[in-house]
Amino acid sequence: MSSTPPPFGGAPDTPEAWQATRAQTALATQVMRRAEDDTDPEQKEIGRPVGANERELFVSCAPAEALQQQIDHLDPEFIAVHDIGTTSSRRLLAGIAAAGKRAVQKLHIRRQGYGTTLATLEYVELPTSDGSRLLMYSTEADADTASRHDLARTLLANSRLSVIMVGELPSHTLEAAFKPLHADILGGHWRNRHVLVLPLSGASTVAHTAAELGRGSVVDVRTTPQVTRPADAWGFINGTWARIRELLPARGSAPAGVRPSGFPPVAAPAQPPAPPPAATTPPLAMRPMPAVPTSRQRSAEPPLSASLLDRYVHQLGELTGMVSCCVFELASGKALAHAGASPGADDLANHGTELLASIAGTCRAMGLGHAIPDAAITLGAHHLLLRAVPKHPGLALHAVLDKTHANLTLARLQIQRLDEMFDDLGQ
Repeated sequence: MSSTPPPFGGAPDTPEAWQATRAQTALATQVMRRAEDDTDPEQKEIGRPVGANERELFVSCAPAEALQQQIDHLDPEFIAVHDIGTTSSRRLLAGIAAAGKRAVQKLHIRRQGYGTTLATLEYVELPTSDGSRLLMYSTEADADTASRHDLARTLLANSRLSVIMVGELPSHTLEAAFKPLHADILGGHWRNRHVLVLPLSGASTVAHTAAELGRGSVVDVRTTPQVTRPADAWGFINGTWARIRELLPARGSAPAGVRPSGFPPVAAPAQPPAPPPAATTPPLAMRPMPAVPTSRQRSAEPPLSASLLDRYVHQLGELTGMVSCCVFELASGKALAHAGASPGADDLANHGTELLASIAGTCRAMGLGHAIPDAAITLGAHHLLLRAVPKHPGLALHAVLDKTHANLTLARLQIQRLDEMFDDLGQ
């Protein structure tokens, strides 16, 4: 989801002479209740506030294990958004937050006693019709590879609705990317019963592959038409949530003081399942999302950012050996700024999108993470450089250098130095 260190919280083998003592003194992790848990049940949220838009959770075990403990204790109502072959979930959260005049919030999971940040999750509070609290998490966690995979699985398995955003990937890569998720669904401890797949391209191929995701389980998997704007994605999510709200009971029907046990496997049983217990309150209903600016409108709104990108590619174009360079949107493949000769902006944007999607898909299939790759490709007479644009989530750079005039190592260092142009952006 490279060899990784042991999961956080793992302890080295204990000498044999200590085993008897350990057996007598080992205590299970306990989740302590706070006074506000009883007084404000609708405001319960994982972690403690440390700022206007930040919370922190101190843990003594692996981040995903601690998150599961908190979910078991608080039983929160939330939606999880997951990326396959794209990095759009955080952009969706940012768009929803901007349209609702809210801020994207962060949950920092830190090591108890040291304060070391083990993982950071981003989420946003969704607008609901009755003003109740409903959160949407991105599974794109800032953490090591193993923790990132485990946190994503925990969020998806425990959400009321899982939203999977799928970028442009070859069919065989797409199938490989869906296999771990299908295995997780069939592996048990999967509470979620609704998966919504949003194709960002190639909707027919995605729909065919996604149909296999729920095979052998009671999970309802639905694929939408191709999504090109945050407002389109919100429309599908809102419609699906309304349907879930009508069909399913809310959680929290266990007697007071009784904590629910581990979730049962989701594989279809031999006999029809017993009807769920009566609900006391329905899931939260969401309000329609305010209009989200299109990519063209967004580029027109902050002229400073557009001007900055133009200056950025202009300075790149002056580097020794630079033939052509382009900044483009990963989700749409649209060129935003270009400098140089041939290849043109559209060619660099289109092929850069394909290359990054292919590399990211391969990395994900191998369990090496899903951040935007920083890649250098050497051809017969040219070097290709692909990397994320600083402080511009969802944007990437594709540069072509003449191999006979450019030193690849020096060129990469010079490009990295130009990152300083974005240091004050958004401050």
